[in-house]
Amino acid sequence: MRVLITGANGMLGTALQKELEKNKFIICATDLSSSETVKELDIRNFKAVLKMVKDFKPNIVFHLAAETDVDKCEIEPEHAYISNTIGTENVALVCQKNNVVMVYISTAGVFDGAKVEPYTEFDAPNPINVYGKSKWEGEKIVCSLLNKYFIFRAGWMIGGGKKDKKFVGKIVSLLKQKDEISVVNDKIGTPTFTDDMAKCMVKLVKTERFGLYHVTNNGVCSRYDIACEIVKIMGKKNVVVKPIKSASFPLPAPRSRSEAMLNLKLNLLGMNTMRTWQEALNEYLQDLI
Repeated sequence: MRVLITGANGMLGTALQKELEKNKFIICATDLSSSETVKELDIRNFKAVLKMVKDFKPNIVFHLAAETDVDKCEIEPEHAYISNTIGTENVALVCQKNNVVMVYISTAGVFDGAKVEPYTEFDAPNPINVYGKSKWEGEKIVCSLLNKYFIFRAGWMIGGGKKDKKFVGKIVSLLKQKDEISVVNDKIGTPTFTDDMAKCMVKLVKTERFGLYHVTNNGVCSRYDIACEIVKIMGKKNVVVKPIKSASFPLPAPRSRSEAMLNLKLNLLGMNTMRTWQEALNEYLQDLI
């Protein structure tokens, strides 16, 4: 089985490559910048995507490439739409033309956060910022152009190891320097450990049971809850984690109150291999700290 990956240099892309290698897939990894193991590909360039697929002849394209900076998307909406919507359309059209299965990575950001319970695959998206809108438009394009596709929605991403510049990496760094930190407690979501998501995705793709799936670790929490769990795992008994409201950190893009998701379809099919976010975080921190 031949697999082309876009956005291979990212957190999820790195984890996915390892999982695909374990499963003996033949991989062509691509990203905006090339290296010894990654080829250069700008998914905003339709001809470049078409040539890459024609040359490599993949059976599956894992489309991970995206602009994930929520505030940058809000400030530069055209950049968001050409990267996340038009780029996705380019990949989908090429997959359609060449009868290739497409895997599209989406986000909990497609929801408005008004629901009290976690969102399922059967809830209607209603994004409140440009990032969410650009990803939701990408979902609609994939559904309209293809019959053989997977859409996997992720939550708050955890991963990256020593290069982690996301929330967990920042908290770990702060805890090594300070005895008191302030963390937002009025927004909730579901963490998604990249290694766990990669394993689950590869297993699902093998089944050819196409469709939309939520793939997050189990459980709902706030950023504050995650920080407290990190303190606990690191054994920082003297550290104080102070809960604060998100209004204390004004940002260009609005954030929904809840990005919590439930892997309902995976549960109904008896295919939910995702563990709790606490278990995943504990394993991840063993390597990070």
